[in-house]
Amino acid sequence: MQIQFPKHWPTTPAEAIALQQALAPQVIHEDRLPDPIRFVAGVDAGFEDEGETTRAAVVVLSFPDLTPVDEVLVRRPTTFPYVPGLLSFREVPAVLDALAQLKTEPDVLLCDGQGIAHPRRLGIASHLGLLCDRPTVGVAKSRLVGTHAEVPPDKGTWVPLIDRGERIGAVLRNRANTKPLYISPGHYMTLETAIDLVLQCTTKYRLPETTRYADRLASSGTARSALGEAQQGRLF
Repeated sequence: MQIQFPKHWPTTPAEAIALQQALAPQVIHEDRLPDPIRFVAGVDAGFEDEGETTRAAVVVLSFPDLTPVDEVLVRRPTTFPYVPGLLSFREVPAVLDALAQLKTEPDVLLCDGQGIAHPRRLGIASHLGLLCDRPTVGVAKSRLVGTHAEVPPDKGTWVPLIDRGERIGAVLRNRANTKPLYISPGHYMTLETAIDLVLQCTTKYRLPETTRYADRLASSGTARSALGEAQQGRLF
């Protein structure tokens, strides 16, 4: 994968906010995906040592059958504090290290976090998309910004997420009668395509398989191989 590793990462919230404001206009709000899509990846991060160490997990699945084919778990020192809205500066350095170690190059990244559903329209999915020149989707379990109507209970229904008069994402019921997910385009992606991809990656769980595999790997802190689980037929 061609990754633009920054020569300098912001070290203060003020620097990070300024960079977000500079990068946000570079995000492409249209579909630029390969046809066909062959591999999708889930991206997630966790922390250990009371936040001193970042764990980043990437799991690549074949598409559309969603079989795990590659995975990487890396650890590196955490270099940025926890600040709401600046998640990418805390997590992305480790995520980039993980992406660089993949043997199978994903066509699309589904990130545990926001895309443009962000106060400055540059959540972690959008930031990663720019750094990797890759289509990305933000798949968040909670809302960062915006308002929305109640989501109907049926699978596949969604309502727009609105902030300052702009549609920045969707609140999607990807499983009937479960808590909805907050979906937003990251980069090279429209909202409708982002929703469709998340639904295609959803099986019998609330989280799409991409996010679920990556979340498990990042949260466990151990290399419990999704590949090994899948090969043995133990779909967790």
